[in-house]
Amino acid sequence: MSDAAPIRLVIFDFDGTLSDSGDWFLSVVDELAKRFRFRTVQPDEVDMLRHKSSREVIEFLGIPKWKLPLIARYLRRLVGRNTHEIELFPGTPDLLEQLAATGVKIALVTSNAEANARKILGPVHAARIDCFACGSSLFGKAPKFRRVLKKMGMKAHEVLSIGDETRDIDAAREVGMRAGSVLWGYAAEELLVAMRPDVMFRTPQDIVDYLAAHRS
Repeated sequence: MSDAAPIRLVIFDFDGTLSDSGDWFLSVVDELAKRFRFRTVQPDEVDMLRHKSSREVIEFLGIPKWKLPLIARYLRRLVGRNTHEIELFPGTPDLLEQLAATGVKIALVTSNAEANARKILGPVHAARIDCFACGSSLFGKAPKFRRVLKKMGMKAHEVLSIGDETRDIDAAREVGMRAGSVLWGYAAEELLVAMRPDVMFRTPQDIVDYLAAHRS
């Protein structure tokens, strides 16, 4: 993949990348475990799980694949009732404002509901998103990425995907896009480094600077 190709579109993950929802999720995980009968997470296990891939976390918790869409649907409803408890990461508003000003297109691909993402973003920041592809999928993020590319009229080599988990990197590579990882989200830095994404970001400003250097 040519790193010299200009980037015309950035596809962001939401939870853990733009939205600081980690603590809120931990506050409801026991409720989810009880309702869907999977292993509860003990406080001393949280950091250990951050060093596991998305697939490994699901296996550790003992969640069968067929339950994942049910859990995701219920979780979206919970988020919808509690959007006031979830905030954007510091720097996210400035990031979206600066990217929109450069003319780079912005898309959001998330298993969360579009209505939830819009509420947490707020109307001003939500208006800066050119394309939303939301809701859970049995086939992961790759099909959503392809739908966004088609809708936005972009080629994979013109796009940078940015997320905070190993599955975000896997999906970007499956589609042929550059994979970027933020280091302030869910997955531990060591795990992301081992996955060797195309670029890693320590701050939202790093994203702005990277895109400024990779624009036409």
